[in-house]
Amino acid sequence: MDIALLILGFLLMLVGILGSFLPILPGPPLSWVGLLLLYLTEAVPNNWWVLTITFIIAIAITILDYVIPAMGTKRFGGSKAGMWGTIVGLLVAIFVPIFGPLGIIIWPFIGALIGELLNKANKETAMKAAFGSFLGFLTGTFMKFVVTLLYAIFYVYITVKYAGDLFTFS
Repeated sequence: MDIALLILGFLLMLVGILGSFLPILPGPPLSWVGLLLLYLTEAVPNNWWVLTITFIIAIAITILDYVIPAMGTKRFGGSKAGMWGTIVGLLVAIFVPIFGPLGIIIWPFIGALIGELLNKANKETAMKAAFGSFLGFLTGTFMKFVVTLLYAIFYVYITVKYAGDLFTFS
């Protein structure tokens, strides 16, 4: 059973890292569940302090990921239309991969720009708001990536530390 938990936990780590870039997947919480599964094995002793702290971090980063792009848009003079444009741009990036992997960066910018232009903002204000949204999105993505990568490194460290107990086939 430990091996099954170990494999599933590792897969969740990988999906969590992928979720750092895909808005449809909650990267940090998925990575945290991977850590939880590792600690549920018989070989790894429970450490509820580690699990609680990493859970709080995962939830905080997930919440900030939704707040930061809106703050960036607002900080650079954007409106709700620009923020909604960013969200629509993210959805387009997921379902219409015209720009390939770069679409996850380009489409939110285009969405914010169109949202601001539809809100009757002048071109300068619309570009500034779209840039703010873009910076907010990149900041959120970077934070999620760093956290999920650190969780994955920690996962591998704990796995190696308890490898003798995890990989006993008796």
